[in-house]
Amino acid sequence: MSLRSVSVLEVFPGRRAKNRLAVTAASTYFRFLPYLFGMNRYSLLQRLFLASVSGCLLSFSSCAQQVYEPNQILKDVETLAADSLEGRLPNTPGHAKAQQYLLQRFQSIGLQPVGVQFQQQFTFTPRNSTTPQPGVNLVGMIPGKSEKVIVITAHYDHVGIRNGKVYNGADDDASGIGAILALATHFQKQKPQHTLMFVAFDAEEQGLQGSKAFVANLPVAKERILLNVNLDMVSISEKNELYAAGTYHNPTFLPLLQQVKVPQGLNLRFGHDRPEQGHDDWTMQSDHGSFHRAKIPFIYFGVEDHPHYHQETDEFRNIHQSFYLKAVETIQKAVQVLDKQLPA
Repeated sequence: MSLRSVSVLEVFPGRRAKNRLAVTAASTYFRFLPYLFGMNRYSLLQRLFLASVSGCLLSFSSCAQQVYEPNQILKDVETLAADSLEGRLPNTPGHAKAQQYLLQRFQSIGLQPVGVQFQQQFTFTPRNSTTPQPGVNLVGMIPGKSEKVIVITAHYDHVGIRNGKVYNGADDDASGIGAILALATHFQKQKPQHTLMFVAFDAEEQGLQGSKAFVANLPVAKERILLNVNLDMVSISEKNELYAAGTYHNPTFLPLLQQVKVPQGLNLRFGHDRPEQGHDDWTMQSDHGSFHRAKIPFIYFGVEDHPHYHQETDEFRNIHQSFYLKAVETIQKAVQVLDKQLPA
């Protein structure tokens, strides 16, 4: 994510109390099974029931809602934040590896290209340079019943190697990319009402260059786009807070987002989008800013800055895995609500 302010953090509790309650209820139930079914049948039922309960308790969401695997989400982030990708600075070998990995993931999920290929080529001039360079956005979609489009985005570039140290950008923004891949997997199996477009932007750290190019050359008519849902830094919060910014500019989204059933232990906040907040106004501080400038509504999901922001310590081992999985679940539910309730 582009530069913004840093906040002080606090430690948040886990979610074990709910799980202990479920296990206690299961144990009570098992006391009566021998009298109902006999010992042999009881033993079999016990094993089957415990396997089912354990799977739900350890799952990313409830059994009924889980359609993608937490291990895959975490694997995507770990892969993109590996040292071998050299911080994903545009036009470096590590950046090319990230691009190829995402192309494979788009294909394996079953996304359709918008046009003849997933790649959207553009040129940009990097910070502190006068020489234009090539950039590549990756664009895939899941057709819906409506031609109206929700564009779901994150950026796959980061800042590379500085003073011999690899800046891996696990939270910024491998976490956002992992989330959009999870959302794409979900909606491939649970078909949406609206057409969903998934975009992995390049060169965000160079001044939102990928999103500027995308908005300047939209692959569909602007009138078809209902909103942009942008994800940038969604995996580290010791206060256990995920922000949805943009409702100040687009107040009709607030009552919809307030309907989202947030996982226990995560706090969904609204704000960081008012002009009087100065540098704490995130309206133009990530790729959603390019959509806002073009008068396309947006909702931005992200966390407040933390000590690892734009540091070599922004590594996979430092993301808050439990919080991250809850954040992805919350964003998925938010997109579901928006998809069902926005006009077709």
